[in-house]
Amino acid sequence: MLDILSRIVRLQNDRHEVVLATLVGVRGSSARDPGATFAVSDDGELVGAIGGGCVEAALVEEAHEVLRDGKARSVAYGLSDREGADIGLACGGEITIFLDRLEPGYCAELERTSEDLLAHALRLDGGATGARIAIYPERSYGTLGDPALEAATASFVRAAPPRLAAQIDLEGASVFIAPKRISPHMYVFGALDFAASTIDAAHLLGYTVTLCDARAAFATKARFPNADRIVVAWPHEFLASAPIDERTAIVSFTHDEKFDVPLLLAAVRSRAGYVGAVGSRATHARRIEALRQAGMTETEISKICAPIGLDIGARTPEETALAVLAEIVAVERGRSGGSLSHGSGAIRGRIGA
Repeated sequence: MLDILSRIVRLQNDRHEVVLATLVGVRGSSARDPGATFAVSDDGELVGAIGGGCVEAALVEEAHEVLRDGKARSVAYGLSDREGADIGLACGGEITIFLDRLEPGYCAELERTSEDLLAHALRLDGGATGARIAIYPERSYGTLGDPALEAATASFVRAAPPRLAAQIDLEGASVFIAPKRISPHMYVFGALDFAASTIDAAHLLGYTVTLCDARAAFATKARFPNADRIVVAWPHEFLASAPIDERTAIVSFTHDEKFDVPLLLAAVRSRAGYVGAVGSRATHARRIEALRQAGMTETEISKICAPIGLDIGARTPEETALAVLAEIVAVERGRSGGSLSHGSGAIRGRIGA
């Protein structure tokens, strides 16, 4: 919801009513994960997506019903259902979508305080179906129709903020909790044109990107205007204090052993989910020998994706960025990155993977 919130608030400020459709359940294959949203205004404006084009037309009709009678509702579609086939749901999965009319005050508060938000929760059953609360570190806003349920939901979120949106049972009620998505970090080393294109592509996938280079003359905002942060430092010294978790991607374009060896030693011993380094096969072979001499184990060496990127024949900085980002997604999803037309099995990655 947060990704389309500003457009919803704009519609409400123009005195339009808005119905929000939220994907609350998925079984099997689906174009989107739980938490995906699609909004319909009373003047016909459409915002967001849930089914990749499969179900939106049907949801527009359902939204108009909500606007007419004011009643929140759940709808389910599946490949085995005649209705699912009629609307084009050929993905092979089953989805459950909840629709309700959004209160302007709730949306305005959510937009105003989104930086501090931990999660927002939606009640799916009982007399308070469609009630919502926004949960912050020390307070909540809204209602779920039951103080005990609100307290339990807030405690659940604050104890361990969930990473994925999910439907849970608390205090005998069904609640859908959608955590605020925290952008993963990408650290790009080496102030080259390849780095600039990679930074641009990384933003499309929601990364917060830091460019780091030890050369102040190269690492400038003028050369990398789209970097979220620019740091002039030796790469391994920067990594020593940088926040890193399993979603972090570390990309090295330095291809210089005096930078690469200490950088890659620090990178593979961190929690980063992806570590990639540019360079030809011959360059990487020499780099591996230097890393072994520096104490890197074979297991650690195997964590490095080098030469970096999927094999798409990339030549330009833009093509290289595409190859790198595609490899990062493949590693995160546990996939080989080969052509789907030559493979078998599920097309889409695991939910939340």
